[in-house]
Amino acid sequence: MRLAALPLLFAPLLSPLAQAAALSVCTEASPEGFDVVQYNSLTTTNASADVLMNRLVEFDANSGKVVPSLADSWEISADGLTYVFKLHPKVKFHRTDYFNPSRELSAEDVKFSFDRMLDPAHPWHKVAQSGFPHAQSLQLPNLIKKIDALDPLTVRFTLNHADSTFLATLSMGFASIYSAEYADQLLKAGTPEKLNSQPIGSGPFIFRRFQKDASIRYKANREYFAGKPAVDSLIFAITPDANVRLQKLRRNECQIALSPKPLDVQAASDDPTLKVEKTAAFMTAFVAINSQHPPLDKPEVRQAINLAFDKSSYLKAVFDNTAEAANGPYPPNTWSYAKDLPGYAHDPEKARQLLAKVGLKNGFETTLWTRPSGSLLNPNPSLGAQLLQSDLAKVGIQADIRVIEWGELIRRAKAGEHDLLFMGWAGDNGDPDNFLSPQFTCAAVKAGTNFARYCDQNLDKLITAGKTTSEQGVRSKLYQQAQTQIQQQALWLPLAHPSAFALTRKQVEGYQVSPFGRQDYSKVSLN
Repeated sequence: MRLAALPLLFAPLLSPLAQAAALSVCTEASPEGFDVVQYNSLTTTNASADVLMNRLVEFDANSGKVVPSLADSWEISADGLTYVFKLHPKVKFHRTDYFNPSRELSAEDVKFSFDRMLDPAHPWHKVAQSGFPHAQSLQLPNLIKKIDALDPLTVRFTLNHADSTFLATLSMGFASIYSAEYADQLLKAGTPEKLNSQPIGSGPFIFRRFQKDASIRYKANREYFAGKPAVDSLIFAITPDANVRLQKLRRNECQIALSPKPLDVQAASDDPTLKVEKTAAFMTAFVAINSQHPPLDKPEVRQAINLAFDKSSYLKAVFDNTAEAANGPYPPNTWSYAKDLPGYAHDPEKARQLLAKVGLKNGFETTLWTRPSGSLLNPNPSLGAQLLQSDLAKVGIQADIRVIEWGELIRRAKAGEHDLLFMGWAGDNGDPDNFLSPQFTCAAVKAGTNFARYCDQNLDKLITAGKTTSEQGVRSKLYQQAQTQIQQQALWLPLAHPSAFALTRKQVEGYQVSPFGRQDYSKVSLN
């Protein structure tokens, strides 16, 4: 009788161990898709590039340096025009019920992954319905002259001109390496769109299934070249409401909750079952002002919008004073940050004077776009929009708030349909150009990532000149001039530089918050 009772005694001990093999993460929104090259939102990068894919190199936030990934090593020519990468041997692509790879990763996969973005004649170039926003805004088709697979494990990039940002750019999510064999299989089957819905990579997790606005399921890649992840499966529980994310975390339905509200951070700090992970974020929250839509095409109107807004009240109400006021595009931890740049103090009277100067004494009507769910860069979209709406009304600007689902908002904003747009930008690699080229160049207007829709040849020349020299002092001066022009033109209403927070259960080990908003679950374990 006593021996028969033993299985019952052990059963409760086995259950937590079985559950520990699955890591559930409460995220705030659905990705736009899984073919990451087509998109520019961090939500999509987190769900695709960060878990499914690898790049030639990665950017290590702790050391501030580019480190090996799929490339074990690289050599750069003295003139900066040639980059030769030696690939890690025996890297395997994911094996799924829809793809059975016959070979390991090679230089041909690297060549395919970039040629499809760069060459308009490539059979995969027109497959991307959303285009290639990062490649286009960073002007890679003009930068990269050709890519050669010298042997199965050696690939060479030849540039048209030197670019000091090129190596760091290769760590960005859009530079993920795809399987050319899988792409060929899809093209022959006449189903190229499946690259976006049934992804294949070489990363730490393998895609299983996606239910929009509900969940994404992955399983651990047991053949991962950097070592099998500590957990057997990964689940993204898509939970738009930050309060619900915290509740799920407390009930252990999630072990990690992203983008918490400031009040939730305090609540988690007081909960003995939870931990708060934090770092200074390399990000800027802002309202983009569409300079192509009259009367927003007048600098005086954009300046008036900046002057009308009570930023200090906004930071207190929306961020609970956990974020630093933004004065321009760069976070203060950027090495070319213009610290002496004069900001726009809250001055409604001066705002009214500027509007009157350009014949808008009685104000005008406009629209203000925001997302429905909170995020790190916009913790309380509804409150933030209402505060801006109220301040603008005091100077005669009547702003109609439009709440638009995240995927649709991104799509329509890239097409330039917005007037005023609550948005945020996260730098991928610590380089100042990661804010300027995607957000303020003429090429970025065409790519859709320039939400101010501002194209100016003088600003373009400053940004381009900053990339063509490796001398940091020279680059800093050029970028400070660019910051001055951006502020004088009032292309953004800069809002905040937040701290990046994530909430976890106490048993979560090996998780770190990235200043760039990237996610690495490959080393996370549950104790």
